[in-house]
Amino acid sequence: MSLARNIDLLRRLPRLDGLRFAEPGRGADGSSPLQEVSGFGDNPGALRMFAFVPAQLQRPRALVVVLHGCGQTAAAYDLGAGWSTLAQHYGFALLMPEQQRINNANTCFNWFNPEDTARDSGEPGSIRAMIAHMVKTHRIDPRRVFITGLSAGGGMTSVMLATYPEVFAAGAIIAGLPYGIASNLREALDGMFHSPARPSRELGDLVRSASDHRGPWPRVSVWHGSADRTVNPGNANEIVKQWLDLHGLPELPMAETNVDGYPRQAWWDKDGETLVESYAITDMAHGTPLGLADNDQRYGIEGAFLIEAGISSSYHIAKFFGLTGWIADAATTKAEAKSTTKPATKPGAKPALSAGTASRPLDPHRGRRGAGRAAGREGARLRPRPDHHARAHGRGIDEVASLSSRTSAPEARADPGPIAKGQSWARRGDSESP
Repeated sequence: MSLARNIDLLRRLPRLDGLRFAEPGRGADGSSPLQEVSGFGDNPGALRMFAFVPAQLQRPRALVVVLHGCGQTAAAYDLGAGWSTLAQHYGFALLMPEQQRINNANTCFNWFNPEDTARDSGEPGSIRAMIAHMVKTHRIDPRRVFITGLSAGGGMTSVMLATYPEVFAAGAIIAGLPYGIASNLREALDGMFHSPARPSRELGDLVRSASDHRGPWPRVSVWHGSADRTVNPGNANEIVKQWLDLHGLPELPMAETNVDGYPRQAWWDKDGETLVESYAITDMAHGTPLGLADNDQRYGIEGAFLIEAGISSSYHIAKFFGLTGWIADAATTKAEAKSTTKPATKPGAKPALSAGTASRPLDPHRGRRGAGRAAGREGARLRPRPDHHARAHGRGIDEVASLSSRTSAPEARADPGPIAKGQSWARRGDSESP
């Protein structure tokens, strides 16, 4: 099918039978403790703001911003990926912006529209205002602000890291795309389906041109399923190249390890702190990987583009952010657990805040000892010679099939790709279009 016909099909997606879109503002089943916040400041992107602040917060206080995918709501993605449960467990504040249909018919963040990819404009401007509100209202340490997102939310995570690099200590991009590779629908589709390779310097310059910032740059964690037919897995390698260039790191990984059965590549600075890492989730389709965490807890619920893969991406991302070393005050744990059985009903209500302690570890996968069930399965291969190029992260992946061939199968359902698509039930290794 030609690109023009693909574009026409995308425009008609909301009218096709069988697509099911989440209703904005409605949680998956009312289980999310997120509460809507109004009056947070300038809102040029016309987004909604949802937040959750546990009664106990670690110190220094931290904030995680989480961006949902197409066809999803903040509450539904929170329930599926388990971020409010992690926030409760490890004592950090949670901010989840939500797209509205007036901006995008399928509630995708507009990661490729010029007005929504520039600093102090559109959707990035709205998200920045929400962060400023959270930092001021809940006394968040401005050095401990993090961001992550799936698909279109992953694309917008790239936008936020590029346009406001001084705001974020680190970010994690799941099934997303690099910053600046598209400024219209045609370019966005080309990036999604084909992920054309670009020189590292060119990719880095796209970020440098987004602001006056010249470093230090946020640390970045990249996640992608090798069987993703919605966003070409080659995008993971392009994101890695973009941030390696910004950090002045070689393309050859400094370590290649195995975490919960999946390959992980890592690059660190002279002090041993991981600056860039990349997970390739073998045989997984488009979505967020779920599984049992190192602490034997499960965060999230399997569902549309929330895929049981045997690895908890949300937990590992929180660990990469340096948030999992905190332990709640035992004296208030029972009372806190009891108070969270029923979500508060008043939007914008401020819970009482207390504090614990936190540490920001070096690379959590280097020399890890006794760190839970995955520790015994993880092996590392250090590569001290930086004179050879690593093979592309998305290597061996066939070019993404045309949209027409994927939608023609009677059992195939539309995916929440990062432009304008609906929901479906994806599974790890699914050979059909997700």
